[in-house]
Amino acid sequence: MIFPFFWMFSTALKSEAEIYKWPPSLFPNNPLWENFKEAWGMAPFNRYILNTFIITIFSVFFVCLFSSMAGFAFGKYTFAGREVLFWTMLLFMMLPSQVTLIPVYLILRDLRWLNTYQGLIVPGLASPFGVFLVRQYMQTIPNELIDAARIDGCSEWKIFSTIVLPLIKPVLGTLTIFTFTGSWNSFLWPLIITDRQEMYTIQVGISFFRGQYHVTYNYLMAASFISLIPVIIIFLLFQKYFVSGLVLSGMK
Repeated sequence: MIFPFFWMFSTALKSEAEIYKWPPSLFPNNPLWENFKEAWGMAPFNRYILNTFIITIFSVFFVCLFSSMAGFAFGKYTFAGREVLFWTMLLFMMLPSQVTLIPVYLILRDLRWLNTYQGLIVPGLASPFGVFLVRQYMQTIPNELIDAARIDGCSEWKIFSTIVLPLIKPVLGTLTIFTFTGSWNSFLWPLIITDRQEMYTIQVGISFFRGQYHVTYNYLMAASFISLIPVIIIFLLFQKYFVSGLVLSGMK
């Protein structure tokens, strides 16, 4: 599992001639640390990183917010058509994103949202997977806890914000990792929706290291390794939510 990351880092420190040497070497003979600096300077990566951070932070916040609200409604409320709506939503999880790519693009074109943050962020704010994940976790919270809050006079919003949200932090942490990783590594949609360099994301920027006839693998790997650092940090911050020994009940 670790070897691909090691190979990426090792390749980033090699010269172009050493990359194509046979047999290949695991460690660079003369590590070229300046490859990272040169790769960073070959394109406006500061702008790419800023764009990606803006898109990712908004995506994570709203996906977690909307998924928690919808999951709470599907898990703890009884209303007409609840099951039909829920299973209809799950059907959309089976559709590959390529199916809706052209219709969404045409809608955003008519809204004049091409090459904008709105166009990059809004289509991904609703996550059927996130709603499903939160709804399943919501069923582990006893209904008696919420009923007791209603008897005490809590409004529905207060129940959600002060009781439910603290109890579902583990699943929100898991959803944060999935959403952050997916948004940060998104390539196809930003490539299609943007054609101005100042709106490129980090993954689109990295792709330009691959030319039609030649690939500068050392610079490509250096830029890829830099782009991987935020994902690793987020995973380390939220990895505790993957621990299987978490208490799933809302009662203490």
